[in-house]
Amino acid sequence: MQNEAKSRIKINKLLETAGWRLLDGAQGRANVLLENRATLTRAGLDALGEDFEKVRAGYIDFLLVDDNGFPLAVLEAKAENINPLAGKEQARRYARSQHCRFVILSNGNLHYFWDLEQGSPEVITRFPDSDSLGQRRQYRPDPAKLAAESVAADYIALSQMPDYARNPGWLDEKQRAAFERREGLRFLRDYQLRAVHALQQSAGRGNNRFLFEMATGTGKTLTTAALIKLFLRTGNARRVLFLVDRLELETQAHKEFTHLLKNDCECVIYKETRDDWRKAEIVVSTVQSLLFDNKYQRLFGPSDFDFIISDEAHRSISGNARALFEYFLGYKLGLTATPKDYLKNLQQNPADIREMERRLLLDTYRTFGCESGEPTFRYALVDGVRDGYLVKTHVVDVRSRISQELLSDAGHTVQVAGEDGGLEEQVYVSRDFERKFLSEPTNRVFCEAFLKHAERDPVSGEIGKTIVFTVSQNHAAKITHILNELADAMFPGKYRSDFAVQVTSLVQDAQQFSRNFANNNLNGSANFLEFYKTGKTRVCVTVGMMTTGYDCTDILNLCLMRPIASPTDFVQMKGRGTRRHDFLQQVTDNEHKEAVGNAQKERFKLFDFFANYRYFEEEYDYEEVIELPPTGEGDGQDRGRKTVAKYESTAPDELRVQTETLIGREGMKIDRRMFERFEKTVRADEVIRRRADAGQWDIAVKHLKEEILNKPEDYFDLDKLRRAAGADRRLSPRELLEKALGLISRFKSKDELLDDEFNKFIADRKPDSPETIVPMKYYFQAYITDSEVRKIVESKDFSQLHANSALPFDDYQKVPEQWRAAIPEYIRDYVALDRFME
Repeated sequence: MQNEAKSRIKINKLLETAGWRLLDGAQGRANVLLENRATLTRAGLDALGEDFEKVRAGYIDFLLVDDNGFPLAVLEAKAENINPLAGKEQARRYARSQHCRFVILSNGNLHYFWDLEQGSPEVITRFPDSDSLGQRRQYRPDPAKLAAESVAADYIALSQMPDYARNPGWLDEKQRAAFERREGLRFLRDYQLRAVHALQQSAGRGNNRFLFEMATGTGKTLTTAALIKLFLRTGNARRVLFLVDRLELETQAHKEFTHLLKNDCECVIYKETRDDWRKAEIVVSTVQSLLFDNKYQRLFGPSDFDFIISDEAHRSISGNARALFEYFLGYKLGLTATPKDYLKNLQQNPADIREMERRLLLDTYRTFGCESGEPTFRYALVDGVRDGYLVKTHVVDVRSRISQELLSDAGHTVQVAGEDGGLEEQVYVSRDFERKFLSEPTNRVFCEAFLKHAERDPVSGEIGKTIVFTVSQNHAAKITHILNELADAMFPGKYRSDFAVQVTSLVQDAQQFSRNFANNNLNGSANFLEFYKTGKTRVCVTVGMMTTGYDCTDILNLCLMRPIASPTDFVQMKGRGTRRHDFLQQVTDNEHKEAVGNAQKERFKLFDFFANYRYFEEEYDYEEVIELPPTGEGDGQDRGRKTVAKYESTAPDELRVQTETLIGREGMKIDRRMFERFEKTVRADEVIRRRADAGQWDIAVKHLKEEILNKPEDYFDLDKLRRAAGADRRLSPRELLEKALGLISRFKSKDELLDDEFNKFIADRKPDSPETIVPMKYYFQAYITDSEVRKIVESKDFSQLHANSALPFDDYQKVPEQWRAAIPEYIRDYVALDRFME
């Protein structure tokens, strides 16, 4: 009885959170009918037949109705220690008696939503509200219709221009290519059609989760647009959610879907249409935007979207994002450019970023129903090269003497001054480059090698357009300066320091620079030939801004001036150069076009300065490796000079600011007012406001730490601000900024955060023993909040739990054995423990 009472209390709270009314009030009449108010209709009683004696008026636990009193859903409640699925058949009978299509099964801790017309019960973490159930009532999915829909190469072109095949520009084969380009018509390639057909076949077999593994540059967005049209056209989706993990991808997806499908449906970016998103059929959003302040739970119902698509799936459903992805019901599609094969033969070391990515990829396959390791559809880089859709990669393996030593097992050794005045050895490895180990000569060798061996533009003969990936913003600034210096010597008077441009998040208008570079007007164009439109700036030097979602098809060189540990990053960086390009389309007059002749992009060069290629994919035989001399040519005597790793200043320091504050009888008033002063300071800071608006929180936080925290003028520090805000846990710098900027109304308590984290865990792992949810929750929360519990679990000396109040031994024993290790592993991977400290 106690378990049942607790369950009812929790269910009541969940209903109220979802906007349901248990009592009449100012908001309207009650729309939840409880046991003593729910009566079966006459037609419903007749429908029960022989079950009449088993079901009588008042036995429906909760009946959810619309504003007109029409039944929307039956909610069957069970005690905390009973599996909600135990009431499945009983609830089905109740629902049929009320002519209800929807059933909710709950024991207060675990909840299922069941659409009686589609599939089996699915785990949910929040009850749907009245509006979303009302809308879903109009939704009639038909997998057979989806599987039977005819999808041909012109599936998207017909949406763009329904009568294109009758247009004179299309009928004339000589004009057809120009007509197609002018109108922006897009036709599905053979492999893109195969991808759509593979999903149709999978859906026809009853599957509702799909995974596409398609190489960068093979048109995932066009393929996805065809699938969106397919689902909307066949009535298998009313609204689609497209999730990305970066702002640039959000803008790009919106632009593409609008261009391809504007005649069929409307596409919006959620954050730009917060009040009108329900009017659109396609909603594009970053994962971070919906996760922020649990927005997805507060503003959306689980049934608001019928087709959820995750771009770069293993990143946008990892960690806390998994809870968001699993929150919504409906069909789900994951897209990834990273082949699982990149991660084979790795040593399973939890501290290795490559091992983390291996686990994320394997988890991605499991999430989308591909436990066997075979995605719904695969089209790899080697397939694109073989079929002529992608260009070959030519790797230039460049290593100087110093970088070679950094890459070796022994590392690069330097002599530094020790504390006793003598010399001592310091060893550096590749990951220390331009972080702990700085070498101007090495950077110069890299730049000289690139300029000498760079792929040239087939029309103008100048250095082909290039992206350089560096270690950090400071490293990017150094490389940009060196390249401009060397280019000025190679091409006197041609570039005047415009040859290379730094494009990183700290550079003002960096996003516009990247767009101008793709459009061939960064710092002007036609620097060598007046009749040829290509950008004056030849090189963009970046860290990570141009890694994913950046389309610039005339890239001819990529330089990896950094060691790369992440297979995903390597694939994405390399993917910037794989797209085909016809340089002839940049020639502005026909006479010169004839003179130029063929100018197709056949390959691009990948300059690899840290053996990344050799590590990740030297087994592929279609790339050509060009070995350069160890230090390049023109190597001076000082090239091998050993560089001291760190420089510690010994210059005198002096006090510049001193303030005094007299604390009167009000005492703690200073603390109470501190956060108000902090908020004013943050809101007045242009850098923080600009970076926060752009979603560049890492830069905003860095600025906060460097320019505002722990300064003598106010001496804001994290601990004082926490006390001033009355928080019962440690606050992160980002949380402080979000509150100061008015993005959140309050700080969540420790208990609220613990509940959030456990709900995410439940949504991700879906335990199949609901009666053990409560002890699992105690274990989960004790492991997070109590360091002694963590030590005991790690040491496996569980006898100590007999004296532990946070997790008594009896409670630990109630946790199923398979979860005793799985819960700590999940917490280590996905939960930031410092948020729960006081």
